[in-house]
Amino acid sequence: MHELAIPPEVPARVAGRCGTEHPFEDLDPARTAFVVIDMQVTFIDPEIGHAACPMAERIVPAVNRLAAAIRDAGGGVFWVQNVHDASIDTEWSVHQSMATPEARARRVAAMAEGSPGHALWPTLDVRPEDRRVAKRRFSAFIQGSSDIVERLRTEGFDTVLIGGTATNLCCESSARDAMMMNFRTVMLSDANAAMSDAEHNASLASFWQMFGDVMTVDHVITRLLAGHNANTAAPA
Repeated sequence: MHELAIPPEVPARVAGRCGTEHPFEDLDPARTAFVVIDMQVTFIDPEIGHAACPMAERIVPAVNRLAAAIRDAGGGVFWVQNVHDASIDTEWSVHQSMATPEARARRVAAMAEGSPGHALWPTLDVRPEDRRVAKRRFSAFIQGSSDIVERLRTEGFDTVLIGGTATNLCCESSARDAMMMNFRTVMLSDANAAMSDAEHNASLASFWQMFGDVMTVDHVITRLLAGHNANTAAPA
């Protein structure tokens, strides 16, 4: 796991602005979705993938544990998979132009739907009732990337927990845009993975200051249980 080292002034600023360090810890399980970003073979296995993050495999137990807790509490689990298709060559040509032809070819081969690299990592606990989402940009929540916004709203989810890889790329991009689309958004400090502790911590600190909340998996599970108990005890 990454060694968490967020400067203390960051949560202090959040508390000063919001009245608490954790503005979204009041969780209603039925309205909470765990959105897992890019936990695919291409981003974990260096022999197959084009952009493997060594830390990503180490967060799998935390991801599985939170996914189980979300299901048990009545929330939803969304597995987001990056995919390359023909639309990207024209609709996101600027990104394509930033890589050499060799690098572009590796990316296409690793993320084409049905390829070994596109698959979810085999030790992830993916259940039949979970949702799958295809995305075509770094952020899952930006226009032209996926249908996740509509699907979340249709199912009544207003809070999203973001985990996956990489913390400072697709995860932070998705988290920021989720907040911009009016979702209560939490990044998970021990269920996100980056290439280094420094990148991981800088990303979480930047996000926490203004865009949403940052919590551990244990913190979230405790708050989900509290929310579930409160809902169960509420009078009909």
